[in-house]
Parts: sequence; C-alpha cells; structure tokens
Amino acid sequence: MTTSGVLVAGTSSDAGKSVVVAGLCRALVRRGIRVAPFKAQNMSNNSMVCADGGEIGRAQYLQAQAARVEPTTAMNPVLLKPGTDRRSFIVVRGQPAGTLEAGQYAAGRAHLRDAAFAAYRELAGDYELVVCEGAGSPAEINLRTGDYVNLGLAREFGLPVVVVGDIDRGGILASLYGTWALLDDEDRALLKSFVINKFRGDVSVLEPGLEEITRRTGVPFHGVIPWLLDVWLDSEDTLQVGHWRASTALSATARDRLRVAVVRLPRISNATDVDALAAEPGVDVLVTVDPAVCDAADVLVLPGSRSTADDLAWLREVGLADVVTRRAAAGRPVLGICGGYQMLAEEIEDDVEGQVGVVPGLGLLPTRVEFGAAKVLARPCGTWRGHAVEGAYEIHHGIAHPSAGPAAPAAERFLDGWRAGQVWGTMWHGAFESDDFRRAWLGEVARAAGSLWQPEPGAPSFIDRRERMLETLADALEEHVDIDAILALTRVGGPS
Repeated sequence: MTTSGVLVAGTSSDAGKSVVVAGLCRALVRRGIRVAPFKAQNMSNNSMVCADGGEIGRAQYLQAQAARVEPTTAMNPVLLKPGTDRRSFIVVRGQPAGTLEAGQYAAGRAHLRDAAFAAYRELAGDYELVVCEGAGSPAEINLRTGDYVNLGLAREFGLPVVVVGDIDRGGILASLYGTWALLDDEDRALLKSFVINKFRGDVSVLEPGLEEITRRTGVPFHGVIPWLLDVWLDSEDTLQVGHWRASTALSATARDRLRVAVVRLPRISNATDVDALAAEPGVDVLVTVDPAVCDAADVLVLPGSRSTADDLAWLREVGLADVVTRRAAAGRPVLGICGGYQMLAEEIEDDVEGQVGVVPGLGLLPTRVEFGAAKVLARPCGTWRGHAVEGAYEIHHGIAHPSAGPAAPAAERFLDGWRAGQVWGTMWHGAFESDDFRRAWLGEVARAAGSLWQPEPGAPSFIDRRERMLETLADALEEHVDIDAILALTRVGGPS
C-alpha cells in the first residue's frame, strides 16, 4: 500500500506551506476524502485552544476547519512558543511541557520526536490521508540530524514531499534547485513535486525555467498558483502580522473610516485577534511601533504578548507607554487583549514567565495580575450589552484579580475584564470574531473617537468571509495544481 500522507515543505518560512495545506484539505474534503492536517512541530506564538482543552498552532486549527474536522492536539503535537531569542516554551499534546534552550534545538528533542511520530500514527489510523506541513526549509542541513518535522518525518513514514516556493520573493528557481541540491541522496529521493506560489504574469514566460529545473533535478512541477489578493489566512508566523492590511498608512482625513493602530510588541502573541477588525468594511488597521501613528489613531490596541513584563518595559523604553496614558487621560480609546490587558493593570507579579518579581503596570484598569505555574486554557463565552460573544479562548499564565485602585470607581465589567473610561481590557482572544459584538463595540469607540464610521449593512460575517477564502483557495488549487498527480503518490490515489 502506498503512503498514508504527503508532506508540503517550503523553500523558506512563509513560502506558502500553511496556505497550500489549508487549500489541499478543503479541496480533498470536497472530493469526499477524509483528510486531516498535521504539523509535527510548530514554532509560533499564534495558537488556539481545542475543544478538549489543549493548545495547538493557529494554522493547524484553521487547516482542520478547512478539512471540516474538529481540531485536536494530534494535529500539532509539539508547539514551541518563543519567550526570548534563546528560549522557547514547549507545549506537547496541548499542555505545557517545560522549556527548550537554543543549544538543545539540534539534538535535545528526542522525546518531542517520539510524541510527534505517535500523533502522526494516530491520525494515519483515523483518516484516509494526512496532509503534513513542514517547518522552515527542508534544506536546513545544520538541523537535519535531529529533524522530525521535514525530511525526518518524511523518511520515517515514507512521505512524498511537495516543495512550495514563493516567487514574489524573487530567486525562485535558485531556491528550488538549491533545496534539491543540498539534500543527500536518500532525502532527495523523497522530493516528488515542485509548486510555485504567488505568481503574477504570463506562465509561458516562466515555463522554460521550470523545464530546465526539472531536467536537472528530475522533479516535476505540479502547479503554479496565482497571487490570490483576497485570501489572507491565519498566519503561524508573528513576523507576518499585518499582511492583510490594504495600506501602509492610516488615513488622516476620512472621518467615515475608523483608524486602528496595533502595537507591534517584540514578543507579540495571538495577533490574529485583530484580523476581525481588519475585515470590517471601513476599518483601517496598521501594525506599527511608531508612537506618532499610535497617538494619531482613533483606536490603539495592545495585543497579546508571550513575555508581558518584558514587553511592558519595552513600551516604556520607546515612549509608547506615555502615548497610552495620554490617550487614556484624554478619553481616547485603548484596547488591551490578554498580555496587553495585563499591561494596563496596576501591578504585575511574575515569578513564572518573565521571572521579574513585582513590577508596576500602567495603572489604567482596576486589576492586579499574578502569574501562576498552571496555564489557563479555556474556551469561554459570554455577552456584552446583550450581544453574544462566542468562539473566544484563553491562553495565559497571568491571572487578573480585581483591585480597589484609582481606576476602580469609574470601572465597569467588559467581558471577563474591565472598562474604565475609554480603556478596555479582556483576557479573551477571538472575541471580536463575534459579528454583532464587534460591530457594537467598534461603533461605541468610533463615537468616542469622533469618527463617523458605522457598520456597513449586509457586510459578510467574519466566519462567512473565512469560509469564502478557503473555498477560493481550494478553487485555485483545483484549477492550477495537479492534485491528481499528488494524490497518485499516496494510498488515496495510488494503486490498491
């Protein structure tokens, strides 16, 4: 019997692996194939909470939605969440499992490999096909010995490898050929397909180069995917935050629009919270570190952080803390989500995540944050002013306790957190994906900011928009990628 899955690798990070896997999952489930996504190890601070209470990478959660199956921790058994440049927090099968130092990355992960391989076997037994996503590039030969995400995974289970390259970066032919050339013979034998992503122009101009690469490597090209302007999907890579934005600057004059600035924290986490804001017609969102932009925006957002105390210190160093406090004093909207909410507290005690002891917060909300060893992983729901809030999730060590500080007399509850004046805070990620709540809240802060923005009647829901993007992506792969040729390499399309 031919193999139980296929591995989608990339010439680099952000080459399009996550998007291609999501598109394949949707295209295959539309064909009636029971398919599941899989990523042995993900390094990302963008994550979600599954129904069973376990944490996985945001990209794999979305890929499961594309496959129309319930996301489980088997789909991303190992998640590394960078805390510093040299340390990552480990999540195994959805639960915290210690830390990994930079020096351990190449050779100190045998137990993680075992957990990943066990999870793959579980999925391979439950589904007809497993579509796997690699990490970074399979040509990172300095990491090959301990690899279990790219060719280490492919060798273990005999997976055919599809290598995706992003032509928009330039140098695509050299990237594809270089990937092939750097591999040893046994790894190279698993490369069965090349696919190019984000192509704009006449494919006939590209074809002579493709033919020459195939002649030199023996690897055929099975698709050239066009640039899909209206497709932006949850990114696992925090470096790609803001790729959905329509412009690089916020309009200073259009008062019927709402200008939202999101602080690009050094350890930004779960920044996909603002995707729902960016999807709303008439709302301009920019991710920035510029104090002037943050000061001029109608709404300022402090997003989640993987290192709250460190990022709060950074806010003070670069002058953004002063911007936040000035906005609060002037009654101009500020929103803090999870780590951003914690920064708005009166005091933070952290002997767990950042191990900094007690540090003062910005003192704008009546709460004191105390970090606990146990991580809170939950999927809460609630209401705000009669609007249902569903699909939210919590991922945090910091626990916010009410306090009786200066902000307390004027404060009122906001979801699980507080609102004092025009300073808003909640631990809940994903809350703004609830359409009625999002539009009602945006309407209130727009009025406070002096913006004339109003919700657009008949605008699609956030869930409908995401579904439409998944369908668009699947349609593009059906048209431009030889899915049958890829399936022929597996037990689904190969000889019985």
